[in-house]
Amino acid sequence: MAHVLPELLSYLESLAEPHILLDRQYRILAANAAYRSQFSPRASVVGRTCYEVSHHFSVPCDQAGESCPLARARESGQRERVLHLHHTPQGESYVNIELVPLLDATGEQAYFVEKMEPLRVAQGQPVRQGLVGRSPAFQRMLELVARVGPSQASVLLLGESGTGKELVAQAVHDASPRATHPLVVVDCASLPENLFESELFGHERGAFTGANTSKPGLVEAASGGTLFLDEVGDIPLAMQVKLLRLLESGTYRRVGSNELRRTDVRVVSATHRDLKAMVTDGRFREDLYYRLSTFPIALPALRERGDDIALLAAALLERVAPQRRLSLSADTLALLQRYPFPGNVRELRNVLERAALLADGHSIEPVHVERALGTDARPSPVALQRAEAPEATASGAESSLRSVERAALQAQLKAHRGSRAELAEKLGISERSLYRKLREIGDAPDAA
Repeated sequence: MAHVLPELLSYLESLAEPHILLDRQYRILAANAAYRSQFSPRASVVGRTCYEVSHHFSVPCDQAGESCPLARARESGQRERVLHLHHTPQGESYVNIELVPLLDATGEQAYFVEKMEPLRVAQGQPVRQGLVGRSPAFQRMLELVARVGPSQASVLLLGESGTGKELVAQAVHDASPRATHPLVVVDCASLPENLFESELFGHERGAFTGANTSKPGLVEAASGGTLFLDEVGDIPLAMQVKLLRLLESGTYRRVGSNELRRTDVRVVSATHRDLKAMVTDGRFREDLYYRLSTFPIALPALRERGDDIALLAAALLERVAPQRRLSLSADTLALLQRYPFPGNVRELRNVLERAALLADGHSIEPVHVERALGTDARPSPVALQRAEAPEATASGAESSLRSVERAALQAQLKAHRGSRAELAEKLGISERSLYRKLREIGDAPDAA
């Protein structure tokens, strides 16, 4: 093994974050106290390869389908950053890795210093709170969260209803220097236009009928922290220019006041709408769109995260029935993995909560899920049969995925005997999202 300068070892030991020193053959030459404490308190890692210690791989990461920072640094000659799922004493956890090549006297790469920073906003194993997943689509999204979190950039979360946009907004906030300050949520879809400005910016006494006292707005409550604008596509046009002023200058006025106030907020917004199309139609300001979408993040639909169903189901059962220690049979898990879940993770949670109430034992069986998905008419097997039809399973084409969702929704419509509001609740989506999906499949909302 290569001889390492004692000065370099002393420098590593002085660092507060976990660091290891590697050679060109991926062997660990040294690990500082912070690394030993967090990742290997019981056994030495010196002499072992990084991919065996961190991933239990027998080959380097890039040969096992992962992104290898050392291989990338050898090629680029520069600092490289990646997000990896590592084995730790507490189980598998996401870790931000930053690797720097060190050059010898001839200018050749001699060593590599790797810093590891646990990303505590998501887990690759079932947990009761936060983001859970390990599928490629989930990891791509999470890497963007890890990169943008520490910055001040505005973030725009894009995705279907039920994909967990508020959880991702919380993750962005928790990964930022603002994590000790408030995350304030503004539900733009639920605020009436005549109250929107007052709720967001506050009002003075006497500003309007019923304003008996002065009241600070949500912008003021979020000062120092993060303002999360959920369903930002529903903000009235008249309010968009005032929000733009806030983003550009950090200033606003309470309703009924001429006093210019300042606040320090980082804005994260979310929508299921096509904001670019709304800009083209004149329903959303172009300048506001570019202010909000400094760093867009697309959230994958649940049908794109098939590998995560088992993890999510276990985590959600812990959340909806924490005292019962429920499990899923193999047939039940297979059933859930075949169902397209038009309502995404929110629908999966609702289905599991209903199935838990229908199950008397410790195991949730297919019959419980089938009843939870619909009624005794059991529309779910029909939807599953359609989902397995050749046209719905053609090599992951987007049109096939849409046809799977349409087939499942049409099956639910055929079996449902209640109101559209009840159907939306059963699917785990908002009534507004249901109406949008019905229009997409040509079922007019007023037909019910």
